[in-house]
Amino acid sequence: MRIHCRVLVLALCLGVFLLLYFLGGNTADEPLLKQVVIVKPEEKRNSSPSPSELGCKQCNLSNQSVFCTLVRVTPCSISLLLIFFISSKQRSNVGRPVTKRARAGESMHLAVVACGNRLDETLAMVKSALLFSLKKITFHIFAEDPLAPLFEERLKQWPRSVAAKFHFTIYPITFSVGDAEEWKKLFKPCAAQRLFLPVILKDVDSLLYVDTDVLFLRPMDDVWSFFKAFNSSQLAAMAPEHEVPKIGWYSRFARHPFYGVTGVNSGVMLMNLTRIRSTLFKNSMIPSGLSWEDLLNPLYQKYKNHITWGDQDLLNIIFHYNPECLFIFPCQWNYRPDHCMYGSNCKGAEQEGVSILHGNRGVYHDDKQPAFKVVYDAIRDFPFEDNMFQSLFYPIQTKFLDTVNTLCGRIPQVFLKQIEKTMRKVFEDKVIRHARPRK
Repeated sequence: MRIHCRVLVLALCLGVFLLLYFLGGNTADEPLLKQVVIVKPEEKRNSSPSPSELGCKQCNLSNQSVFCTLVRVTPCSISLLLIFFISSKQRSNVGRPVTKRARAGESMHLAVVACGNRLDETLAMVKSALLFSLKKITFHIFAEDPLAPLFEERLKQWPRSVAAKFHFTIYPITFSVGDAEEWKKLFKPCAAQRLFLPVILKDVDSLLYVDTDVLFLRPMDDVWSFFKAFNSSQLAAMAPEHEVPKIGWYSRFARHPFYGVTGVNSGVMLMNLTRIRSTLFKNSMIPSGLSWEDLLNPLYQKYKNHITWGDQDLLNIIFHYNPECLFIFPCQWNYRPDHCMYGSNCKGAEQEGVSILHGNRGVYHDDKQPAFKVVYDAIRDFPFEDNMFQSLFYPIQTKFLDTVNTLCGRIPQVFLKQIEKTMRKVFEDKVIRHARPRK
């Protein structure tokens, strides 16, 4: 009788083992004795746990350290592990973030060009992108030789939890065609480098280019999603230079062709580099069309005595002749002093709040538009991993009281609405959605 009981127990254990095997995936190659790795909450957010790891991650969050030890596979431990595995699988479906997790290896690409005294301004931009974004970001930083080691040093000083969210590469300033010194001095120092991104970044499919004086007030993932709205001919996206033609610069002063009625602003520009590299662009020089690289220098030589805003003017000329190639996104994705210093003229920002703040005209560094400077100072000075509401949003909200008598400060909801919404979502994702409901 005892022999029959033992056989029955062994058969049950074998069945439990097989059931655990099929539920847990292919673990046949794993050792029977292994160290279970405890994963930090922020790492849990950025990666999808495999079935063999899920139990330990849930254990770590619920402080049930009894299972987060060395696990020896025996008939009794198999039964206990099976019960824990099933219960942890059920718990893992509770309180998941609404936003889908990025697939392994998926990353957004962001390019910026920094010369002169733009180190701190660029780092503030990078910081704002990392504070809110969901997917990892690969930064392509084009910098003058003296700035390159400074970027390397400062970026490597950021906390590990932040460093896990991004990769970066620093490139020298280079121009593949024409006179390099002439390109470098075109408009602001090095700004023309953006025109050569499709030529230099041959292994990158798509990216977002931003000026150094840009700040993200919501996840970069949201502007990145505009790529999905492109039709088959569109290969870049920008916002209008102005919303009102009668006070727009291009509509009043331009001495060269420009896109649409008011032109476009290139401070925030989505670029499908693959499409740009494979397209022949119509132009006013030859009827057959030119590739992007072959077009740049002849275009500059033809219009260099008529352009004011350098590379932005050249982009306007290109898309004037190729309007079907350009996607236009709303003004709240490239909100500048021009949208409020002549009266509020960005309806999208009034309704939804500013998504991307562009502090051109040097407004982050003087007192001409203190509403912009308040946001910049708060993001620049915010200590990573502090409470965002206490150390970022509340200081911005409080200091805005001193700007309400200024042209842009009189509409605080435009600056505060989206950033408050973004911070609430960050709080929900990091705290509320990860909190385990009490039984």
